Amino acid sequence: MSRLNKTETIEQSRRQFLIGTVGTGLVMAFAPVLTSCSSESAATAIIEKRFNPTVWFEIDQTGSILVNISRAEMGQHVGTAIARIVADELGADWNKVTIKHVDTDPKWGYMVTGGSWSVFQSYLPMSQAGAAGRTALIEAAATLLGVQATDCETQNSQVICGDKSISFADIVSKGKIDKTFSPEELAKFTPKDPKTRQLIAKPSKALDIPAKSTGTAKYGIDVELEGMVYARPLIPPTRYGSKVLKVNDSKATDVKGYLGYEILQDPSNILQGWVSVLADTYYGAISAAKAIEVEYQAGETANVSEQDLIDEGERLVADKSSGGLFVDLGDIDKTAAEAKKSIDGTYRTASALHFALEPVNAAVEFKDGICHVHTGNQWQSLFLPVVAKSVGLTDDKVIIHQYYLGGGFGRRLAGDYMIPAAVTAKAIGKPVKLVFTREDDSRFDCIRSPSVQHFAAYWDNEDALQGIDHAAAAGWPSLTMAPGFMPDSVDKKTKVDAFSISGADHWYSLNNHRVRAINNPLAQKTFVPGYLRAVGPGWIGWGVESFMDEIAHAQNMDPIDFRMQLLDAKGRNASKAPEAVGGAKRLAHVLNETKMKSGWGKTLPENEGMGVAIAAGQERAMPTWSACVAHVRVDPATGNVKVLKLTNVMDCGTVVHPDGALAQTEGAMLWGLSLALHEGTAIKDGQVADTNLNTYTPLRMADVPELDISFVQNTEFPTGLGEPGLIAVAPAIGNAIFNAVGARVRDLPITPKAVKALI
Repeated sequence: MSRLNKTETIEQSRRQFLIGTVGTGLVMAFAPVLTSCSSESAATAIIEKRFNPTVWFEIDQTGSILVNISRAEMGQHVGTAIARIVADELGADWNKVTIKHVDTDPKWGYMVTGGSWSVFQSYLPMSQAGAAGRTALIEAAATLLGVQATDCETQNSQVICGDKSISFADIVSKGKIDKTFSPEELAKFTPKDPKTRQLIAKPSKALDIPAKSTGTAKYGIDVELEGMVYARPLIPPTRYGSKVLKVNDSKATDVKGYLGYEILQDPSNILQGWVSVLADTYYGAISAAKAIEVEYQAGETANVSEQDLIDEGERLVADKSSGGLFVDLGDIDKTAAEAKKSIDGTYRTASALHFALEPVNAAVEFKDGICHVHTGNQWQSLFLPVVAKSVGLTDDKVIIHQYYLGGGFGRRLAGDYMIPAAVTAKAIGKPVKLVFTREDDSRFDCIRSPSVQHFAAYWDNEDALQGIDHAAAAGWPSLTMAPGFMPDSVDKKTKVDAFSISGADHWYSLNNHRVRAINNPLAQKTFVPGYLRAVGPGWIGWGVESFMDEIAHAQNMDPIDFRMQLLDAKGRNASKAPEAVGGAKRLAHVLNETKMKSGWGKTLPENEGMGVAIAAGQERAMPTWSACVAHVRVDPATGNVKVLKLTNVMDCGTVVHPDGALAQTEGAMLWGLSLALHEGTAIKDGQVADTNLNTYTPLRMADVPELDISFVQNTEFPTGLGEPGLIAVAPAIGNAIFNAVGARVRDLPITPKAVKALI
């Protein structure tokens, strides 16, 4: 993930910024320095569109400001956050700002929304864009007013020059703006002094709330195309290797509106053994699909079970030759050989589903040789070429039209659900709207792989902790979907999926620390492992923070005091600008704040306990510091766990959009709680066992605890918030259970049966 971050940063740093009056409006855009734009009119370049902008905004003659958003909106209000960055630097009236989510025209650059990157990656370029726009407006206003530009400032969509002022609308209407900024000039623009901010870090409501409240917001599932038919897919018995032998649709012919079926041939090889059932209504497609009988030749994983996957994971972590090194500090083998004392533990997580409110869907039509895909997706740039391959077109002949997502959570980082719609539409020569039922959606989900982690800690003759050995095995999302994003392991032995091991490279200072990242090949060929909210850290943190608690108790130390001792911000854990200013000391600070806010150490009733865990976000390259204390009550007779309160302190640097930040963290923490106590399915006969909410049981309203969430107020560089709040919740709950009744749980989800057995 850090590779993408660096690539985008480099790309943007080489871009010019063009500002020009085009028609009746003012357009501002990034453009690559490699074009000839530097030697010609900015306005001409913009009119002719001979550039490849990544992000731009427009001001029309009424003063309305449109910010185009290339990030997906799935409930996190990302457009509002990005628009406020631009508007603050521009000096805009927030009431005149609107946003638009764009399609996959190459001019928008690489499109991905995940990893909690959006604000982190957008903050500097959008700040520079706003600052450059402000400069151009001031210069034009100074000419119109007959004053010096140095005497002017922008505020509330006006340029104010002493006792004179002029609105942005009048500047665009009456002035002539034709300006190009070189990369060097653009780089000189830095974000405003925090003391002068008018919008960033100030309370506000999200711009998309009215549309979502009134029902005018358009999601992928709302799309209607002229002349379209409906389709429902029949999911084969295995993800890979299934083959359709025979189709009997005799019963389906009695269904009103039934139009037939297609056995799908997919050159991208994502769909193996698929049938698409067609009707003139959605209900007809569902009903006909239920009536059709398909005889399959199943793939080799038709008998794989959840226990098979766990067994394979346990075998792999025990095999010292498996995997590749992700962390290799000191000499852990020598440490183990010389240790006076050691402890070890194995932590596991079950398969977990996404269950977004809106099942995956896509509507596809072909017009004038162009394949138009209408859907909501998180990683358009990854799957557009796949769609193109599946329908035999070049990439420039496919456009993905973006809509709101009724939940993404990482599921829509994969765009595999576009493929059956596209292939079906091509096969029948008509527009097709393909919607997965809840059961279809679950069986086709890119699930969070079951995982196994093994830890061993070693002490020397002075009873000082000397090192930790850590091995983690799971299916890897990137290996299937984006292998090009996988870096070499530290020992150059293999490639590793950093998404699936981030968090193991934590901010505790250890003399000796080894982490092996291991792919579980049985998981990899049974299903497509997916990116579920918080991705690797969501299950890596379960093991790391639970085992850290085990070490603290083995040393007879308070778990918070133990962690504080290791958060010394030395060596690799020291300060690093701009994303990790303060290093591990920032993590120590939120831990101390959480300790005080939670009342850590107070006397509790019998069978109640508090547990603590910390997290540093999605990856070391973008740390969001957080600490969580869980207060639980355990019923020894049943093993039932009731979470009474979660206290969380977050440090994400500048909180660009406070209302959105709080909502994101609330959602992430509650999902962390859901994964800790409620969520988990099992692989049975090569498929997920639970396909609807009657048996897959996420957190219910009655189980929502008191949440105490606060943000450290500072002006450091903003980092991500979509996922970090999830990471520390499960281990904090597990550690609280131990402090309440002495039961050390090591499996997610934590079941009453397991707790009772351990008491």
